[in-house]
This record gives sequence, C-alpha cells and structure tokens, in this order.
Amino acid sequence: MEEVTLSTINWLAGLGATVVAFLIGGIWYGPIFGKAWMKAGDFTEEYLKNRNMGMVFGLSFLLTLVAAINLEMFIGPKGNINFGMFAGFMTGLGFVAMFLGILYLFEKRSLKLFLINAGYCIVTLTVMGAILGNW
Repeated sequence: MEEVTLSTINWLAGLGATVVAFLIGGIWYGPIFGKAWMKAGDFTEEYLKNRNMGMVFGLSFLLTLVAAINLEMFIGPKGNINFGMFAGFMTGLGFVAMFLGILYLFEKRSLKLFLINAGYCIVTLTVMGAILGNW
C-alpha cells in the first residue's frame, strides 16, 4: 500500500467531487425528495428561509471538501473507479448511514427521514468515490 500524504492528494479531484456532491444535494433535496424531506423533518418554508444561507452553503462546501479529501486519502493514489465506488458506497452505508441510524433512534426521528438522508449520503459518497478513484 502506497503512503498517502498531502502531496499525493489530487486537490482538483477533491474539488470536483465536492461540486458534484452539491449538485446531487440540490437535486436530491429539491425535485426528488424535497417535499418528503420537509414533511419528514417537520420543516416549514418559513423555518428554512430563516437561515444564513451564505453560512450554510459555505460551511457545507467546506465540510464536503474535507469529506472528499478524507475519502480520497482512503482510496489512495493507486485507486481506480471500481475501488473508489466501492469505498464510497461502503463509507456511505457502513459508516455514515449506520451512525445516522443510531442518532435517529435516540432522537426518535422517522424512518422516512433516515432513508432520505442516508440515501443521499450513500449515493453521494459512491459518486464521489467514482470521481476520486478515476482521477
């Protein structure tokens, strides 16, 4: 296994994966599951509009970039698209979705909200892994 360092990170791939994650999120929480997500999370239009969107999107972008670089470090410099997709899928399903499930159980959140949010994480990390493994 080749050592992963900051010099082996493809920052352009990480940035590309971050942008694609944002596009997926816009579609996922917009036309595909937007209304179902709002209902399952008890969000109102007014509640969602009363946020500092610059801060929400700016910090979300930064957090997604950190996740992309972390996933890229896991895939490694010799990764390929197949391993990248597998690593992304297993990260989404095996880590993120499982911990969301634990949190949702304790917070008494709905199964529907869990499926929407966990589904987004699984799909997005799989696509990010494909991008990172292919570059």
